[in-house]
Parts: sequence; structure tokens; C-alpha cells
Amino acid sequence: MTSSMKLLIVEDDREAAAYVVKAFAEAGHVADHAADGLDGYALATGSTYDVLVVDRMLPKLDGLSLIGRLRAEGAKTPVLILSALGQVDDRVQGLRAGGDDYLTKPYAFAELLARVEALSRRGGPATAETVYRVADLELDRLSHTVTRGGQDIPLQPREFRLLEYLMRNAGQVVTRTMLLEHVWDYHFDPQTNVIDVHVSRLRSKIDKGFDKPLLHTVRGAGYMIRDGAR
Repeated sequence: MTSSMKLLIVEDDREAAAYVVKAFAEAGHVADHAADGLDGYALATGSTYDVLVVDRMLPKLDGLSLIGRLRAEGAKTPVLILSALGQVDDRVQGLRAGGDDYLTKPYAFAELLARVEALSRRGGPATAETVYRVADLELDRLSHTVTRGGQDIPLQPREFRLLEYLMRNAGQVVTRTMLLEHVWDYHFDPQTNVIDVHVSRLRSKIDKGFDKPLLHTVRGAGYMIRDGAR
């Protein structure tokens, strides 16, 4: 039996995406959703997934371009392409673009589930972390929960993504530009205060009331999650 997976569904048909996300949840898996290629890219690079399910025809950045960009950056996460284009040449093009499997619309969810589970077993990162820990702070990316010292810490979706990215890079300086590109997918003025606001809110939730601060500002460089002050 395949263990719980964390999936990313990149699909511009919101009704179809909602159905798939719910169906995966009922099968015991967690699925995030992006409605266009750029949001899909931001999520795929800002979090860790076992399998990506990518619609071929997407606004802002088409599915094949999205996959190509990820592969060019070294991403090895298995990708299943969904498309209404089902000719042999279409499937070959999708696989050559970096897809690992290709499923033609319309499809039965049972087949989609079976193919995704097969991709996870075959090519997924078997040792991919599902839980990040720094000191007594713990983030579970499958259940989307955060605790510190056994105490539940409720976070907004953006705060969760911010903390996940920081914890993935624990002990390393994360610059403002890195956060804008991987958590917000912004590619402009890194002096915008959106990061300061979210980091301040996150710090108040994960550090306030605890003996040791874990979220540190590295003056002139960025931010860092680490155990202990120095």
C-alpha cells in the first residue's frame, strides 16, 4: 500500500481541480492546487512534493514550459501530464519535455490515482522529508500542522509556506529575494515590506512565549531558522 503522498495539482479548471483534490484527500493523500503555470511553478519550487499533476494547457505559463523550467533547474519530482491532446505526437512531446507519464482527458480518477501512486513508488524521492524539525519546532508538510514544544501553532497558508521554506533551509541565510521568488513568486523590488510583515507575524507565533528564539534576522542579508542564538 502506498503511504500518504503530498501532491501538487496544476489545473486551471477550478471545478475539476476541486474534485481531484477532494478525491485524493479521500484516498489518504494531501493535494495542493495551483490555477495557473506561474503559481504552479512557485509552489513546486517552494515546497516538496511526491508527484506533480500538471495540466498541459495553462494560463500564464503552459504545462510543458513549467515542466521544462523545473527540469532545467534540476527538479526530479515525478510529473504526470494531463491533457485533452491525446495523439501519439502529443504524448511524445509531453514526455520529451520532462513528463514521466501522460494521461488523456477525460479520465477515470481510479486510473489517475493508480498512475500517481506508481510514479511515487518508481521515481519519487524515497527519503523525501515529510517532517521538518528545528529544536522543539516541528512542521508536518502532509498534515499541514506546526507544533512547538507539543503546542499547536495555527498558521495561515502563506505563513506555513514561509516557515516550510525557512525550515527546509535551516541553518542557512535565506535572502529576501529568495523568499519573494519561492514563497510569493514576485520578481520585483525586494525592498517591499510584504516579507517584513509576514516574518513579524510568523515570529510572534513560533517564538513568543518560548525561551529560545528560532527565527533570526541576519542584518543586511535575510533571515534564518536555527537552534540557539549566536
